[in-house]
Amino acid sequence: MPEGRLAGKNAIVTGGASGIGLATVRRFVAEGARVMIGDIDGDAVSAVAAELGPNVRGRRCDVRDEADVEALSQTSEEELGPLDIVFANAGIGSFAPILDTDLVEWKRVLDVNLVGPLLTMKHGARRMRRGGSIVATSSLNAVQVSNGMSAYCASKAGLAMLVQVAALEFGPSGIRVNAIAPGLVRTPLTDAMWLLPAIVDDFDENAPLETETSAEDVANLVTFLASDESTSISGTLQLIDRGAHTKRYPDLPAHFAAMS
Repeated sequence: MPEGRLAGKNAIVTGGASGIGLATVRRFVAEGARVMIGDIDGDAVSAVAAELGPNVRGRRCDVRDEADVEALSQTSEEELGPLDIVFANAGIGSFAPILDTDLVEWKRVLDVNLVGPLLTMKHGARRMRRGGSIVATSSLNAVQVSNGMSAYCASKAGLAMLVQVAALEFGPSGIRVNAIAPGLVRTPLTDAMWLLPAIVDDFDENAPLETETSAEDVANLVTFLASDESTSISGTLQLIDRGAHTKRYPDLPAHFAAMS
């Protein structure tokens, strides 16, 4: 069998025990990489590592905690070797109109979705070989607003700009940095959307392409950006949204009101 595109490479994936992160871990391993998973769910990390075998290690990691993130990077270097790939994927969502926003919750979203990737880049890049690749999970909501999602939209737009700064700063060290921006993808984070079929139908109506985007589709894009096939790509926001950014975002408050 030919070697995979990531043969000999070492990777970190945060939020790697479920959803897009898990799909990417599986793809990385299939392409020949060794992977260190960091996830807030320590039991899920252990289960994934046991399932996928010796090329996958893991430890519990809260990306808001710098000591946790530093320990994840250090453990990866000790057990796998110097880093080639960092996928800063851990994230959460939230919903509340600005007038009803709870400040503690708003800050929690920013801490996970923006501070977390910052810390992951900081400690990952310090242990990364020349030619390395950092990928961060932003969102369609980095460029398309939604009622009731101020924290999420702000965090993902901020992350898109953080990626550009990181690309500028890390470029001289031979490290490229990019963000991906998925539209609606069914994962544990978004499962609740499917309890309201009208919302999913609205997303479909406002996506020019009729195909669904799966976690595996997103993993394909991350793998390309992590591989040597993307050596001239850095500082970009790669949309993977079926063209939804060309239309409008569903009116979530209206859907929730209709449900109630």
